[in-house]
Amino acid sequence: MNHIVLYHPEIPQNTGNIMRTCAASNMKLHLIEPLGFSLDKKAVRRSAANYVEHVDYTVYQDWESFIKKNQDNGRFYFVTRYGQKAPNQMDFSEQDKDIYVIFGSESSGMPKSILRPHLERCLRIPMTDKVRSLNLSNTVAVLAYEILRQQDYNDLFRFEPESLKGKDWLLK
Repeated sequence: MNHIVLYHPEIPQNTGNIMRTCAASNMKLHLIEPLGFSLDKKAVRRSAANYVEHVDYTVYQDWESFIKKNQDNGRFYFVTRYGQKAPNQMDFSEQDKDIYVIFGSESSGMPKSILRPHLERCLRIPMTDKVRSLNLSNTVAVLAYEILRQQDYNDLFRFEPESLKGKDWLLK
């Protein structure tokens, strides 16, 4: 299974959009407190476009609680502007263990004390020197779909489901 982990997320609209991405990509979401918002706020639900009920998510009191519950369950990757590997340099196709992709808060990222022991798994999305970083929800989407691409998109629908408009909608 694939997991998205948000360490101290601050902006409800970003988390709402990430919830929507998790619902679309069938990834579990982990939220590590403190959160910069309440999960029952309208902004999160609006951004998630009413998909919150389709998101498998867990909230943890702190980093230690998250580690205690998950450290033996899979491989951890950290996304940071200080990472020295691009996502495509990692092999996400191996599905013998769960994959956890961990993102820091919008304003301060992840503490060095957490990143340092994992330098070989610190990733950076390549970009110009004109910006410091991409928006958190955009970064999550880029990583989520790179993982899924390497896994041949698992069991996701490759066509518009019949429960919506259907595969042949453009032909009608």
